[in-house]
Amino acid sequence: MSKIKGTRAERELLHMFFDNGWMPLRAAGSGSTTIPAVDILTGNGKKVLAIECKSIGNGRKYFEDDELEQINYFAKTFGAIAIIGARFDNKGWFFLEPKDLGKGSGKNAFVSLELAEEKGLRFEQLLKKFN
Repeated sequence: MSKIKGTRAERELLHMFFDNGWMPLRAAGSGSTTIPAVDILTGNGKKVLAIECKSIGNGRKYFEDDELEQINYFAKTFGAIAIIGARFDNKGWFFLEPKDLGKGSGKNAFVSLELAEEKGLRFEQLLKKFN
């Protein structure tokens, strides 16, 4: 994912949450620090979501174990729910909890369009689940 494409996807999601009554915060440069961080934090007064965003053209996006550990650690320490937000070209956003990611023949977890359509939530479903 290009940095520009990823930033555009994060900003799109930021506005989607705000337009639906959630208060989002984008952590610019979250992937370039040694401290665990996620791309977006958002809350509605009841729940806080810590979202790691991925923009995917087609195929799969893999996650190294260390990356998932940091996402989960950040969310737990912050008091948030860890969520992977995957935006697929021409398909839109899907949201999964890290435990719902696929496991390939290697040891790394992944998200694909097929997996997202099977196990993921669409934006409206995510809001309903955590409202």
